[in-house]
Amino acid sequence: MAKVFSDLERSVCRMVHRQVATIAWFEADSVCGSHSVAIPLVLVIPYIWRLLQCLRQYKDTKEKPTLFNALKYSTAVPVIFLSALKYHVSPDRWTYVYRRLWLFSSVVNSLYSFYWDITRDWDLSVFTRIFKFNKPSLCTNLFYGRRWVYFWVIGSNLILRCTWTYKLSAHLRHNYLTVFMVTALEMLRRFQWIFFRVENEWNKITKSGFQIPMVDMPREEEKLLGSTNHNV
Repeated sequence: MAKVFSDLERSVCRMVHRQVATIAWFEADSVCGSHSVAIPLVLVIPYIWRLLQCLRQYKDTKEKPTLFNALKYSTAVPVIFLSALKYHVSPDRWTYVYRRLWLFSSVVNSLYSFYWDITRDWDLSVFTRIFKFNKPSLCTNLFYGRRWVYFWVIGSNLILRCTWTYKLSAHLRHNYLTVFMVTALEMLRRFQWIFFRVENEWNKITKSGFQIPMVDMPREEEKLLGSTNHNV
């Protein structure tokens, strides 16, 4: 959603200021360029929403993991706003102070998000299940029958989590081809993420012994024909 909101903000701004199909489209210091204060405000909205959702979930369930999930979304906030500061502070102050803070917050956000994917969303337990793959009796069943699949998804997820920082940082978004590539790679990451997320949930269901009841639902015609209460 951050990408969608960011693109929407830029598109609306350029239409309002009549910058469509002009050289200002590529200038960082134009009215709708990367220096705009609206960009970080728009980028941060989805993360604030998810943060509030996690806090509300904790209020309802009192489950502590929801607080750590909220912490994951909060780590994106300093990345967004520290990047935007480049256009509002002196070059020296950016280079020696805020740029270092931005790099640090980017590393924290990427690694924490990667950790959450592996240990919580996929429940790979810091790779132990993969190393025990040859002894299935010692670990939960894995759907995808080769270990290299898990090594691939872990390695690619780490790299793509780091590259997504490019999209959160307004001062890096000058090369539109790179932005397009990063966005396409993020789609790939989310696409492969869902398969292992579903696998994790299925393993939890089968491990708990819960079975989904398969009940044949009567068709609408059978309901009508089987009904004895017909009021005319």
